[in-house]
Order: sequence, then structure tokens, then C-alpha cells
Amino acid sequence: MAQNKLERFAQLDTFANTIQPKLENWFDTSELKGKWGTEIFKNDNPIVLELGCGKGEYTVGLGRQYPDKNFIGVDRKGNRIWRGAKTALEDGLDNIRFLRVMIDKIDQFFAPGEVSEIWITFPDPQPQLGRAKKRLTAPKFLAKYKNTLPADGIIHLKTDSQLLHEYTLEVIEEGKHKLLFKTNDLYAHPENKNDPILSIRTYYEGLFLEQGMPITYIKFQLA
Repeated sequence: MAQNKLERFAQLDTFANTIQPKLENWFDTSELKGKWGTEIFKNDNPIVLELGCGKGEYTVGLGRQYPDKNFIGVDRKGNRIWRGAKTALEDGLDNIRFLRVMIDKIDQFFAPGEVSEIWITFPDPQPQLGRAKKRLTAPKFLAKYKNTLPADGIIHLKTDSQLLHEYTLEVIEEGKHKLLFKTNDLYAHPENKNDPILSIRTYYEGLFLEQGMPITYIKFQLA
């Protein structure tokens, strides 16, 4: 297993669709910030992020469905994003990139308004009360996202965790953010089963559904 990880890390360095800034360069991001459209994707299409993308199933799925948009999967673990990056390369999906950084540094890599949408798919719910600040919809993270989104930018949260679902609704209410849609059982509604965006399934989502666990979904905008 360790050998496989080392091989994948070495391959990531050769992948044209994967960006791995060195830690010492995280505070000098001028080569990326504000230039994703012109220098990375070389177009002015909307940019969509998947945060904590894991193996990149959602990033790749969205990229296939929407060739007129650009998608960036963000995760700190190269062993995870290797799979999505490799699939995107093999399938010739030029509108997909992967960025290997910590999510709490995200606003150091994107200029204000540079990102049109953010997807958060099945993140660690951090169930311990003392770790609530580490949840990806905690106020400190939403402040980071606000630094990258336009006023009408959209955030999507898809999770099996009822705790994270309810917590996020509380954060939205307390922060006076704009709730656009919510459901605590996404696939209980027939119209959602056929939604090409919501029906993209990650590996973990498939496991949760097999276990009969309901999938929740929230769509909102920041105040």
C-alpha cells in the first residue's frame, strides 16, 4: 500500500491537470490567483470547485455533464485525487483540474469572484462538539468561500450526516445567509432522482445508500 502511494505521488507530479503548490509557496500564490481562466483553463467559462473532493467522482461527473464550465477538485491528499486526475486525463476532460491544498487556505488561491459555485460532497462531519469549527460549513470556512465567490455565488452541501445537515442550517440562519433549497432525504423525491447534477454518486454515497441511509442536500448563498 505504501509503495502504491509513493508511485501515485510520483505520477501526480507528471499530471498536467494537477497542481501541487509546495507548502513554502502557499503564501505566494500570484501565479494562480485571479489567473485560473486565462492561464490554466485558457477560457472565460465559470469556475466551480469541489472541496474535499476525495477521488474526484463529483468533479469528473460535473465536468462530463458541463463542458462549458471549468471544474477544480480540491483535496489535501494526493493519494485520493490521483484517481480523479487520472480518469480526467484518460477521458480527455480538459475542463477539469485538481488542486492539492488545505481547504482553509482556499482564498489564497482564488481572487474575489473568481469562483461561481462550490460543492461540498460528503465531508468529514467532525461529530465531536469540540471539532465543530473544523466542519467545512463552519462560519470561518464560509468566510473563506465568500472571498472567492461573487454576490450570487452558490454553495451546495451533499451529505449523509444529519448532524452536519442540521448544523449547516443553523449556521445559515444565524449568519442570515439565503437558503435556496433543503431536503433531509434527497432521493425520497422522484424529481431529484432524475436531476443530472444531484444524481452523480460518489463511492461513499453508494455505500451509504446501500445501508439505507438518507442523503441530505442544501443549496444556499452567502449574505
